Amino acid sequence: MKQNTIRTFINRNVERQLVREYLLKETERAGFGGLDFNRTPEGTKVTLHAEQVGRVIGRRGKVIHELQKRLQEDFNLENPHLEVTEIEEQRLNAQVMASRLASSLERGWFFRRAGHSTAQNIMDAGARGCLIIISGKITGARHRVEKFQKGHIKFCGETALEFMDTGFSVCVKKLGTIGCTVRIMRKGVQLPHEINIHERHEVGLDPIAEVSMIEAPSEETVESEAEDVVDSVLQKMADIETADVKEEE
Repeated sequence: MKQNTIRTFINRNVERQLVREYLLKETERAGFGGLDFNRTPEGTKVTLHAEQVGRVIGRRGKVIHELQKRLQEDFNLENPHLEVTEIEEQRLNAQVMASRLASSLERGWFFRRAGHSTAQNIMDAGARGCLIIISGKITGARHRVEKFQKGHIKFCGETALEFMDTGFSVCVKKLGTIGCTVRIMRKGVQLPHEINIHERHEVGLDPIAEVSMIEAPSEETVESEAEDVVDSVLQKMADIETADVKEEE
């Protein structure tokens, strides 16, 4: 029986989420920064971003070969191939900053200090904005949510999906579990409402020709011309009367 197309996409995304959770657990100490899945004719290419590439690869590739073997045996991916890349700027990676925030809380940092410090580090790295959300039993027996916001962020819509990176980590303390969410608007993004107007010469167009303006006549000139017109009309009327008199004679 042929599987429904929608069900196929759902199963594929569920499988990828399971792979992400597994690799996050196995490479958390190496600074897990996220996964990218790319379907190729040879199979599924899985790119893992990490702070410490050497710890993911292991001595003589022992660790990465073991992870590759587990992906092929335990998950329903089409011929998976695992690669590892190093994160250029850790402070602009939402998953890395969420893990650091959770680690700070576990070490005993006060939540306000940890939240403001994380937000400031992200903004110092050049991000356009960030949102830090800490939820759980932070200081007392009751659940609460604290938010720390800096810069420009988007909460929903296509702009948020396209320009915002999201990372989540869990902090386990004696009072309970605390969720740490970090959302970062990437460095140098241009929002839809931000437009640049270029000069004509910058886009290869000729400059606009200057239009000569005709100056309006002064009041004295208008009065003089009006008097000349009246005099010419009166002269013509006088000439007509003189011609009529001569004809009568």
